[in-house]
Amino acid sequence: MTAHVSSPVFADATDRRGSPRLSLVVSTLGRSAELGPFLQSLENQTERDFELIVVDQNEDDRLVPLLDPARLSFPILHLRDRESRGVNAGRNAGAARARGEIILFPDDDCWYPPWLFERSLACLDRTGADLLTGRAADEAGRTINGRFLGAAGPIRRDNVFETQIEWLMFFRRAAFEATGGFDPAIGPGSGTPWQSCEGVDIILRALALGYRGHYDPSLIGHHAELDIRTPDAAMRRKARGYARGMGYVMRKHGYRPSFAYYRICRPLAGLAMNLSKLNGSRSRYYANVFAGRLEGYRTRS
Repeated sequence: MTAHVSSPVFADATDRRGSPRLSLVVSTLGRSAELGPFLQSLENQTERDFELIVVDQNEDDRLVPLLDPARLSFPILHLRDRESRGVNAGRNAGAARARGEIILFPDDDCWYPPWLFERSLACLDRTGADLLTGRAADEAGRTINGRFLGAAGPIRRDNVFETQIEWLMFFRRAAFEATGGFDPAIGPGSGTPWQSCEGVDIILRALALGYRGHYDPSLIGHHAELDIRTPDAAMRRKARGYARGMGYVMRKHGYRPSFAYYRICRPLAGLAMNLSKLNGSRSRYYANVFAGRLEGYRTRS
């Protein structure tokens, strides 16, 4: 089914009778083949009570064959949204059409182990949390693309940066709707300098409203590993934009300077170590992370 996106107003309860328990909302632009592993990982899930909503921001029809409902064993809604830009605008538009009690926001190039939905829904039931997060890992379970805590527990202001990844974040509908959704001024494609930490931002807003978050590192999803060992110029630019997002979110949510500057200055250790090894590419990467975090934190919300 293909539909055009209008105002992202959340559907009321009467629109969700007979709905699946879990809704997956994917916002995508410029990709097609990357969705293949993701769709296959959905076919392999042991938990089948879910629907997929794809918010397609492409100008062309590249995704039409891939998202043909006849090829898939689960319900899918293909929304065409050629006006708005940015991953968060797409996520909000898709969430407005979601029918599930719980909403997950996968990246268009991630994929999941077959047991993830079943274990995550059981964890939500067991803990009674309003939102649940896990970590990014390769298929052997090794942590990638960030720092994550090793033990399960509540998500708090002081550990949120080490207990979430946007594409492995299960929100109960009430908590997500109470926040008003993702901030479209943060994250990839937003058109602002703040190219990351939209997940941290929405979790902090949920916590401020009294909702409870739980993190479990045994819940993992997969993604291509970012190359920070031999980062090229594009990777260094990406690192700076992502780092600005972190600094900006710390400023937006009023983190004290001691907390913020510890995280801002932490890349300087990597910079010093790689300078001592005469590794210019990696030194410039860490310099960009430091500069980006500082630039973001110095910006007034």
